[in-house]
Amino acid sequence: MENSKHVSQRNLPLDVLRGMTVALMIVVNNPGSWSDIYAPFRHAEWHGFTLTDLVFPTFLFAVGNSMSFTRKTFRAARTAVFYKKVLKRSAIIFLIGFLLLYFPSFKIEDGKLVFINILDVRLWGVLQRIAVCYLLASIAIYYLNKRWLVILSLLTLVGYWAVLYLANPNDPYSLPGNLVRTIDIKIFNPKNLYQGFGMPFEPEGLLSTLPATVNVLAGYLTGLFMQTSGSKKIQAIKMTIIGVILSLTAILWNTVFPINKPIWTSSYVLLTVGLDLLILVVLVVLIELANLRKWTYFFAVFGKNPLFIYIVSWIVLKVLYLIPFGGFSVASSVYRRVFLPALDAKNASLAFAVSYMLLMWVICWAMDKRKIYVKV
Repeated sequence: MENSKHVSQRNLPLDVLRGMTVALMIVVNNPGSWSDIYAPFRHAEWHGFTLTDLVFPTFLFAVGNSMSFTRKTFRAARTAVFYKKVLKRSAIIFLIGFLLLYFPSFKIEDGKLVFINILDVRLWGVLQRIAVCYLLASIAIYYLNKRWLVILSLLTLVGYWAVLYLANPNDPYSLPGNLVRTIDIKIFNPKNLYQGFGMPFEPEGLLSTLPATVNVLAGYLTGLFMQTSGSKKIQAIKMTIIGVILSLTAILWNTVFPINKPIWTSSYVLLTVGLDLLILVVLVVLIELANLRKWTYFFAVFGKNPLFIYIVSWIVLKVLYLIPFGGFSVASSVYRRVFLPALDAKNASLAFAVSYMLLMWVICWAMDKRKIYVKV
């Protein structure tokens, strides 16, 4: 990663969307207690959708947005230079994601320090999926024009539906019966997959990375559209129409192909892209048409260092949970002694998460004041 003293000009509504996503991601990832969380801040258990289920696909959507601003140099690069750049960047992001899951490389058992075997660590995760989706989307963008990117996206979503169903017509979308899990179990050691569903199943699995890449391509195409010279009002109207169509299509598709984040169903992709477009419309109306911009700085600060602050937020809280204090860890002691006595359990848990998000904002603010923007 490198420090950059310059950030290319960006579209403010897209920057705010990116920042809002990062802020919400930090809140939902860091409650005071995982036992006391309001329903919107939990993932749907399997089929279904909550506010939290919008976070990750919107982050991928934002990755595509960013790619749209470098498209000219991106596509003008010689093939060897292009592959060297995107493979290097993907590898770095993937490695960072893996090391975050490995950190810290030890645990305390019966008062003894036990080091973790790196071969026992979960292989996939959020950053790993971002890395692979970025790689696949980059290759598609390098070779295809906008029309073919749309066609590729539609073929991917329909093809994914067909493959899942044909692989197991009797039980295609259940936890034990879906093809995503079947493939991962055959390729990887089950102990290296996510265990939180009561059985080895990787929600960032290999096959489901394909429809997730469509979220990146949708973000890229939206970024291109918003950079056109058309009026902001016309852009907002068109995005509203497309967002409503995609959302309604997702709801209809849900009747036969359930909206499901863990296996990243095609209906889930359409719903999240549709909602992202509608959120962008609101931002365009407020920021570009109504010229209400003062409030945007809070989120724009997050949007300038999104990957960096995600990494920092992960590491800092893990460290705070490692350091003993008052019979608990520092983080647990703060939650128990500051937040729980003042609020009921769910509000205390949420207040802890929001406070931690604000702490991360201060870091981003300090970096922005010094014009430090960290990128891979």
